[in-house]
Amino acid sequence: MDSNAISGFVGKIWDEQIVPQLVDYIRIPNKSPMFDVDWAKHGYMDQAVALMETWARAQPIPGMQLEVVRLEGRTPLIFIDIPGQGDDCVLLYGHLDKQPEMTGWSEHLGPWKPVIEGDRLYGRGGADDGYAIFGSLAAIMALQAQKIPHSRCVVMIEACEESGSYDLPYYVDHLAKRIGKPSLIVCLDSGCGNYDQMWLTTSLRGMTGGNLTVKVLDEGVHSGDASGVVPSSFRILRQVLSRLEDENTGEIRPRELHAEIPAQRVEQARVSAEVLGDDVFSKFPMLEGMRPVSDDLTELVLNRTWRPALAITGIGGIPSLDSAGNVLRPFTAVKLSLRLPPTANAVKSGEFVKQLLESDPPYGATVTFNLEKAGSGWNAPTLAPWLEQSVDEASRTFFGPPPAYMGEGGSIPFMGMLGEKFPGAQFLITGVLGPHSNAHGPN
Repeated sequence: MDSNAISGFVGKIWDEQIVPQLVDYIRIPNKSPMFDVDWAKHGYMDQAVALMETWARAQPIPGMQLEVVRLEGRTPLIFIDIPGQGDDCVLLYGHLDKQPEMTGWSEHLGPWKPVIEGDRLYGRGGADDGYAIFGSLAAIMALQAQKIPHSRCVVMIEACEESGSYDLPYYVDHLAKRIGKPSLIVCLDSGCGNYDQMWLTTSLRGMTGGNLTVKVLDEGVHSGDASGVVPSSFRILRQVLSRLEDENTGEIRPRELHAEIPAQRVEQARVSAEVLGDDVFSKFPMLEGMRPVSDDLTELVLNRTWRPALAITGIGGIPSLDSAGNVLRPFTAVKLSLRLPPTANAVKSGEFVKQLLESDPPYGATVTFNLEKAGSGWNAPTLAPWLEQSVDEASRTFFGPPPAYMGEGGSIPFMGMLGEKFPGAQFLITGVLGPHSNAHGPN
């Protein structure tokens, strides 16, 4: 393989074709179904599918077959089958649905407004995970340009990942015979600790979440009249959440939601912390004077990759500041996002959390936790020697330094599913979401 020719080929197709495609893709507000219940009516998902389908069909890949598969009542899926040598199969995965807009964008930026500044392309979805289909086909074409043989390749691009991939199992079953039995699964929906070497994702956290509501009244009442008599729904909410999370440390209290961390993952976290240094936390836009939850960098890596953690991502029942009167409100609701250890069972964890939050409500208040989604995490199998050697050579050839290995704090539900369906497969999980990429957030 001529590495210089590979770099030249890939650089040219990215600059001339892929970046312009990503610019157009960012303009499409194709939010995942959880964030746009009328996604089918709006048609944005179909626009994104059409953009990728049109580009892919125009590529000179011999024997490539492409189909947009549409199961009734489900988001579409792009399925590409590229012939290769031998009976082996490589499965390449990505998704095209997007997170919602979020607030806090810089004045000249926006979720559906692609802006190129230097070597950065801003906007929603480009790195998460719109580039996957383009990167996958570009890599295959780079090999074919040098007449390097490769295995049969199957590319699957789903449109439901940001909602928990609830449509994907149906497509995997529907397409099982056409997929075959892959020996290598490649996913480009992950991240990297820096941009100086190749990073492989060794694990992904699971997730469970939903809406927690505390109700104390049928309607709001005068706060001066009722306070001190009727307990505040917000205070009860705080009490209930304290069952789950220690508000002083952020630690998740129930041991049932924790898992043993393998010794190899602890050592990899230590090495990653040494490589990254303060970038472990400085990659986030923290305010001046803010500190991370620990001074131990290895512990920070383990916190975000192997330990459960709670985030409150939405709130209801509370008026905005400019319309807040002197009223004791009837209810308070919050959306919970609970990240789980890679080896935890997300369904069982969700049921446990529901029981924990709803049981014995303070003051007899009505406390309900409606689960919205649950996706188990994933812990990678040990790398086969051939794959470990290939990754090492690739990182040294195209970056210089050797590769690094680290778990990711986010979730890719499909990986856990594939790990169960193809227990003998090897996994190569990586991605371009590095420092300051701010996936799911603004800018």
